[in-house]
Amino acid sequence: MTFILHPWQLLIFIMAGWINRHQQDAIEYLRTENQVLKEKLGKRRILLNDDQRRRLAVKGKVLTRKTLKQVATIVTPDTILRWHRELIARKWDHTDKRQSVGRPRVRPEIVTLTVRMAQENPSWGYDRIQGALANVGFHVSDTTVANILKAHGIEPAPQRQRRTSWRTFLNAHWDSIAAADFTTVEVWTRSGLVTFYVFVVMHLKTRRVEIAGVTPHPNAAWMRQIGRNLTDCVDGFLRTTGHLIIDRDTKHLPLREILKSTKIDVVILPPKSPNLNAHLERFIHSLKSECLDHVIFFGEDSLRRALEQFSAHFHRERNHQGLDNRIIDAGEEVGRTNGELQCRKRLGGMLRYYYRDAS
Repeated sequence: MTFILHPWQLLIFIMAGWINRHQQDAIEYLRTENQVLKEKLGKRRILLNDDQRRRLAVKGKVLTRKTLKQVATIVTPDTILRWHRELIARKWDHTDKRQSVGRPRVRPEIVTLTVRMAQENPSWGYDRIQGALANVGFHVSDTTVANILKAHGIEPAPQRQRRTSWRTFLNAHWDSIAAADFTTVEVWTRSGLVTFYVFVVMHLKTRRVEIAGVTPHPNAAWMRQIGRNLTDCVDGFLRTTGHLIIDRDTKHLPLREILKSTKIDVVILPPKSPNLNAHLERFIHSLKSECLDHVIFFGEDSLRRALEQFSAHFHRERNHQGLDNRIIDAGEEVGRTNGELQCRKRLGGMLRYYYRDAS
């Protein structure tokens, strides 16, 4: 049987062959380009997002496994086909619409508040916390409270009560806590360079500071006298104090003996823990960086004058970030908008205070 090709059929075969050869050339180029890019990346893994996987899976499903093996260079054909199966499975996955079985989870705000109440109130047991939650509209059982605390590693009330945190102690006694510590200054005297000890006491809430004493010899007799001065019932700096924070320096032992006969409870810091006396440590840092480190002292009198000037500046002229950027003993000129601008200088201009003159 003889087939006769018409001219237009021959033209179609020629065009089809040309198009197929052209597509093969394009595919070969893209495969080579992908291989070059893969060689540039080396052994680094190519991470694809969900959208990129979906696009490859849809396109790859149209091709056969044999064709994919010839074309794909980034991932294997099995991986592309697996992605396609996962797309189909995801289409028919309705687990998000399924109703959950069992007891519903505790709301996050209840968990957060339960943990907060336990941390801020070491003596509260499960029932007490349950009642406090009910007061604000959260009704849960004491078992739920116990489970929440156990999940967060919080012990029952008896154990928590015996382990009061340092922050809880400070917050509970903030109005009546003071702190004391020494700092040293090198002073030139007739005997040469002598180390002077400056004993500083601070009321933590108000940030008021007392330079309690300056001496090159902080012996027991001197410390006892400092203790008597600080606890004087008329003008003693510690007369309204309930707790005094000090470190384990043996120079404090005579002071601790004096305080035993008063209502002041001595709180001794753990070893090597200056951060637990942070407010006073910050004052001493300011005292040194703003004053003492910039002056060469000749004699005890020059040191005392500098300490007096800095103390006056600290209380009446310096803004304190811990007090909402306010001045401890603010004068009438603070906040004044009228009047000529003035500058008060202390220690030769080392300490400056700007204000408006009322005149």
